[in-house]
Amino acid sequence: MKLGKMTVKKYFLALVIPEPFFEKIESVKQALFLEQGLKGALRSPAHITLHRPFEWKEEKENTLIEKLNTFKFSGELQIELNNFSFFEPRVIYVDVLPSKELFLLHNSLKNFAKTELKLFNEVNDLRGFHPHVTVASRDLKRPKFYELAPDFKTKKLNGIFNCSSFCLLKLEKKWEVLHTFNFINP
Repeated sequence: MKLGKMTVKKYFLALVIPEPFFEKIESVKQALFLEQGLKGALRSPAHITLHRPFEWKEEKENTLIEKLNTFKFSGELQIELNNFSFFEPRVIYVDVLPSKELFLLHNSLKNFAKTELKLFNEVNDLRGFHPHVTVASRDLKRPKFYELAPDFKTKKLNGIFNCSSFCLLKLEKKWEVLHTFNFINP
């Protein structure tokens, strides 16, 4: 009996931004597409990455979901969006104010992924965790970045929301939410 080749897909873990902030951020990304032709950030819903993209065998997707269902994190997070900022010279993003709880969630999930899922790509990331919501990146070239940056320094996008879940996103033609996991109070 000949077995077919397993399909490897890309996934990542994130906090997907809720309404009404989701629509506000998506409208900024849409405007950048319509006015500047920037479509890279439209490939995923507005989110804060908790574990960067990793590969997983699609046939074992249910195992991934089952394991992630066992992740426990105490309580609800409060997330504060604080205008726009930059990773020069290629990224414009909505800034997220750092909080102890958000960093604790990131570290807990990173350690869980390492021990339970055998994922090490987040552990080896030397850039550190800098929570943000990207609105322009990959296709934003250096000259266009410096043209747009002054305008984004004065733009306002603020808000606070509570978060009690995270999502598993899967890359098909674009990144889509595959499953949402609620935090479980221990």
